[in-house]
Amino acid sequence: MVIAIKDVICIKGKMVTCGSRILEHFESPYDATVIQRLNRADGIIIGQTNMDEFAMGSSTENCAYGVVLNPIDETRVPGGSSGGSAVAVAAGMAWTALGSDTGGSIRQPAAFCGIVGLKPTYGRVSRYGLVAFASSFDQIGPFGGCVSDVARVLKVIAGHDPCDSTSAQVPVPDYVKSLTGDVSGLRIGLPKEYYTEALDREINDAIMKKVDVLRLHGAIVKEVSLPYTEYTIAAYYILTTAEASSNLARYDGARYGRRAKGAKDVIELYTRSRSEGFGDEVKRRIMLGTYVLSAGYYEAYYRKGQKVRRLIKEDFDKAFQDVDCLITPTSPTTAFKIGEKVDDPLTMYLSDIYTVSANLAGIPGISIPCGKDHQGLPIGLQILGKQFDEETILRVADFLESDER
Repeated sequence: MVIAIKDVICIKGKMVTCGSRILEHFESPYDATVIQRLNRADGIIIGQTNMDEFAMGSSTENCAYGVVLNPIDETRVPGGSSGGSAVAVAAGMAWTALGSDTGGSIRQPAAFCGIVGLKPTYGRVSRYGLVAFASSFDQIGPFGGCVSDVARVLKVIAGHDPCDSTSAQVPVPDYVKSLTGDVSGLRIGLPKEYYTEALDREINDAIMKKVDVLRLHGAIVKEVSLPYTEYTIAAYYILTTAEASSNLARYDGARYGRRAKGAKDVIELYTRSRSEGFGDEVKRRIMLGTYVLSAGYYEAYYRKGQKVRRLIKEDFDKAFQDVDCLITPTSPTTAFKIGEKVDDPLTMYLSDIYTVSANLAGIPGISIPCGKDHQGLPIGLQILGKQFDEETILRVADFLESDER
């Protein structure tokens, strides 16, 4: 299997830039755990893929090395931050690819490019060798042209890793065997907060057609409620920017990475190295994160954000008492034009409105193609499951993919 790797995952002897000037000459001294496991399984790693700088973005336009184009319509973005990996698969350059998902960075580009993208449960796949954006959110996952390819890659890369204290000691099932094509008796929930006027009508209709197919084949479909959904974007951007400001403090021009020339003292070295090395979006998130962690604001923002995160997780726990999985849109729109939202960060952030909740709750999610809109652009359908129950969402995804064929 030919595999492409997002440029945020360490490969020994290769440059790992994270799409940033601050790491433009950094060579990894070791392989990430997922790379070790792919190599042991004889995976053919063909190269590294472009991305939003430090995985901060929803369009793969925030890159030090150029904008990534959507192969379906090159005037449009491929989604982000793992846009390069999604494009590698969609354009036929690789069978599968690895990306990282902090708030939808695998699922949203999969939707925009018309392929399959899976975010595993937090802790299912080792993060050792993944350059951190927000450590309690980040998770490595696979892209593929079909569900079975994604299942095969997940089987290889999943499992406990002593090098990563957050990886879970949970048995790894044979995901390919879960692709039975049978959805009879499965309880499927439709969160009413996700199906509002903000959702594009064509996307809503395409998803409902798939839901009708599930009903026809014996699935039990019911409406559920996730009442704290309206707070997901706010909680996500408070918490992830806080973690980012802490994680990115290490790039100071002193230890490794870009070092400004001619600095007169250490303060100037730090200031110039970071100013020259980081792009606008990364600087914006570092400043936001430093603000919410600062004295006087920690309680008002960061602590409150953590409380909301717990409430969001409890929403999902309650919903999963009644259903086995949830079906939602992946994105409120199909792929938008390059440059359309790059100067409006708040509008760009709303592109992740249906995906960030899975990262806040630590649950698995998969995006699969669900038809096309009137412009011929792919529509994504998202399936969310219980923690460590990737088998169920893969099973539903495989059934819907078979119906698409």
